[in-house]
Amino acid sequence: MNTKQVLEMFAEHHVVDAGQIEDITQEVNHSGKSLVEVMVDFGVCTDREFYETIATSLGTDFVDLAGFEPPPDVLRLIPGGLALLHRAFPLGVESGNIQVALADPLNAQTGEDLRFALGKEIQVMVAPIYQIDELIKKNYGTDLGSMDEILAQLGGELEFGGGEGQDMKHLEAEANATPIIRYVDLIIHQAIQDRASDIHFEPFETEFKIRYRVDGALYEMSPPPRHLALPVISRVKVMSNLNIAERRLPQDGRIQKIIAGRQVDLRVSTLPTQFGESVVLRVLDRTTVNLEIEALGMPDYIYHYLLKTIEKPNGIFIVTGPTGSGKTTTLYACLNKINTIDSKVLTAEDPVEYNIEGIIQVPMDEKIGLTFARTLRAFLRQDPDRIMVGETRDVETAQIAIQASLTGHLVFTTLHTNDAPGAVTRLIDMGVEPFMISSSLEGVLGQRLIRKICLGCKTAYEPNESALAQLGLSPHEIGDKSFYYGKGCEACNHTGYKGRKGIYELLDITDPIRDLINKRAPSVVLKQKAIELGMTTLRQDGLRCIYDGETTIEEVLKYT
Repeated sequence: MNTKQVLEMFAEHHVVDAGQIEDITQEVNHSGKSLVEVMVDFGVCTDREFYETIATSLGTDFVDLAGFEPPPDVLRLIPGGLALLHRAFPLGVESGNIQVALADPLNAQTGEDLRFALGKEIQVMVAPIYQIDELIKKNYGTDLGSMDEILAQLGGELEFGGGEGQDMKHLEAEANATPIIRYVDLIIHQAIQDRASDIHFEPFETEFKIRYRVDGALYEMSPPPRHLALPVISRVKVMSNLNIAERRLPQDGRIQKIIAGRQVDLRVSTLPTQFGESVVLRVLDRTTVNLEIEALGMPDYIYHYLLKTIEKPNGIFIVTGPTGSGKTTTLYACLNKINTIDSKVLTAEDPVEYNIEGIIQVPMDEKIGLTFARTLRAFLRQDPDRIMVGETRDVETAQIAIQASLTGHLVFTTLHTNDAPGAVTRLIDMGVEPFMISSSLEGVLGQRLIRKICLGCKTAYEPNESALAQLGLSPHEIGDKSFYYGKGCEACNHTGYKGRKGIYELLDITDPIRDLINKRAPSVVLKQKAIELGMTTLRQDGLRCIYDGETTIEEVLKYT
């Protein structure tokens, strides 16, 4: 059932009135929160009342599973692979029926699948989703089990082809087979539960790898058999409305899915390879990205500089760093701060990652000639106050952005350079005149994302002299400062790291820096002058994070 249908069911039980249905539906769609969270926020019902109403509608019972400890014989009622696939947890046996708490009790198909797989009658019970997920994780672990076992539990061994000569009907039938649907859903759910930013499906000659990226590092899932590559990848393409017959050209698509009760967007990219299509899903989860400047963890002086800069009437502000360094998140946080009723904000993005209410966002489409430069020209006729250009890739875009800033608009953009001073020389290399840069540029923020030490297994240690020497430090300089690393525990998947934070360097364009820009000074000279004027480099900001016990020497050496 979709959100509206569920709300209509609540209206029948007089929990919501007809006038609230539209408001709640809109809030669910825009906020990324689950329906239960929004209804509690609206004061419509409590958490418990929400689930009790669903139970009443289904003619079953609500159970509070807080503190529930299932005996071993109850756990054996449902095998681990099946519990993970269906997000189902066994509660006991009543009159020969297995009582099962389902994360999605309103999906009748799930109950049918379980009944078929177990060969027993099922009595569906209703419990809070977070309690069910917690019990599954605690009692069955998060290991996906072998793919063969899962497929066997979902209707016997299914023979999938995989030959290139398959016709469309056969391929579509495979992609829509229940075991494949369940398995792909499980992979996505598992990756999101582990806070993954990307999911990789990679076919090779003799194996099919599935990996996901957490906090910038790739981890491999237990690999499925090679012959499942085609149906699994076809399933992902069906979900993202791509042409499953086209396997020779790259394709891009999008999946919108409710996972663990919340809206998640997945950006899909396919790439034809020697042994089939490689597919990458970029996870865009609004609930894990806090679009507030305060949440970025910047040093105070950069935070206050940003607050001052984003209120300026005109000029250009650039955020720089490699792919995946959080540039877009920083710009979104800035836009969010100035997204007020008295300000018109336009963005040109490739593609639009998060929808922000009140901001006009335009996705680029090179195929039809909708480029950054062309969009930016059109923006100037739309009476904007602030403009964001997702990326400055060429001299034409750079020149129009500078013209826009000189004619009374504040322009935000990103560049791919190694540090903040490098942004200036990159613009000159593109062919922008130095005097244009010096007269319009307000500041450049360089940033990286480094992994944070897991708080569950944080351990103090004495670093050796060679590690300190790589940082340019001597034992005498560090004095009595403490150093930490993560030993590895359950909470961080034994990696020693959990979560990431930004490190920053800010190049403020002051008059001495403007003089050097006009003289076409190289990046090294600009950097040296900026440091003389008080700029903290990425390495120095990384050292601050090491001394604060937030990250390790290895992380800072890796990214600076």
